[in-house]
Amino acid sequence: MKHNWFKRLFELEQNETTVKREVMAGLIGFFAIVYIIAVNSLILSEAGIPLEAAILATIAASVAGCFIMGFYANVPILLVPGMGINALFSYTIVQSMGVTWQEALAVVFVSGLLFMFIAFTRFAKTLSEAIPQSLKEAITVGLGLFLMLIGLEKGGLVEKGTNSIIMLGELGDPQVLATILTFLIAIILFIRNVPGNFLITVVAGTLIAWMFGLINVQAAGETSFSFGEYMDVFGAMSFANILSLTFWIAVFLITMVLVFENIGLTHGHVNFINRPEKFSRAFQANSVSAALSGLFGTSPTVATVETAAGMAAGGRTGLTTVTTGTLFLLSAFFIPVIKLIPDSAIAPILMIIGGLMLENIRHLNLEDLSESFPAFFIIAMIPFTYSIADGIAVGFILYPILKIAIGKAKEVSLALYVIAGLFLFNFVFHVMS
Repeated sequence: MKHNWFKRLFELEQNETTVKREVMAGLIGFFAIVYIIAVNSLILSEAGIPLEAAILATIAASVAGCFIMGFYANVPILLVPGMGINALFSYTIVQSMGVTWQEALAVVFVSGLLFMFIAFTRFAKTLSEAIPQSLKEAITVGLGLFLMLIGLEKGGLVEKGTNSIIMLGELGDPQVLATILTFLIAIILFIRNVPGNFLITVVAGTLIAWMFGLINVQAAGETSFSFGEYMDVFGAMSFANILSLTFWIAVFLITMVLVFENIGLTHGHVNFINRPEKFSRAFQANSVSAALSGLFGTSPTVATVETAAGMAAGGRTGLTTVTTGTLFLLSAFFIPVIKLIPDSAIAPILMIIGGLMLENIRHLNLEDLSESFPAFFIIAMIPFTYSIADGIAVGFILYPILKIAIGKAKEVSLALYVIAGLFLFNFVFHVMS
């Protein structure tokens, strides 16, 4: 009797599942994705957001995202701040483009509103068809290489070179040794598909770092948190420079990544559970959650690859997602411990996630140079320039140029010509200014 409410609300019988199975799937999904609290907050702190506030922002956005997806779309897709787009937020928009983190949060909010407009209209299909598949895949691969580079840097495995751009780090350094040992644990657990492998990695990596003297466990008892600092971040969006070109370039970049990443992931997830009719509502839930992320104080939420862990465990409805969201809410009580997690425990996860994103390179058409070369430039320029925006821009500009050169100008959509023109204008503007 006590489960009847859940059965009706989440249509459990129609989807041939049970409360127990959905809750267990939500638990597994949580352990597969909980690492995002530590990883995302550390990346947000690189943008200047206080670490404690970044942790609470990550938790709040994850709770809201999972609840919106669970109750509105009723599918087991987990929405948490996304890897890759958080790097775009901190390293490109804030550090490279010179936008303050308060303005970057406003960028996230405006991008989310544009995402909502696209998701709730027919523009989603139109925009998706305008961008060649090769460029979409290249963005994912480029982001993967960028995440791997960030992970290698955070772990001390590479550093600024004396006779080269980068070189191998000091292998005898305790941080490097801790990173290497943690990576070996992480990759073995991941390849063996051990449930909660990333969570185990974070715990093991933190213990290894402690044994190398990199953290002070006694500080855990002295560390406290309050919502006071978070309230300085919640709703701290600044629209002071909303009329500037830089602001709208940042909006364009975030919106593009949000739309294309979520189109692909959401399609994949709903097809995995044989519920393709749920794509529209799931995509709409994605957009609402992304817009709210700016209000909560974090980079946008996205549908996650780790969603597959809960689905593989039998999750078929929104009850799985709501369970995961509830566990994220409870995790707020462990913030003092989360703050102790060192870079050496996080770096291996960044490297592995980056490696997974590299797999998309197999989808590129290597026989058509007008397709592959723009893709290669995106893949190379994102990590080499340390700018996701510049990497994407180079590839999008080169694509129509090569198509025109071989007499295939009609293969390029009008929308792509406009996008390429905007990117080119941005480069010219910076040269002239």
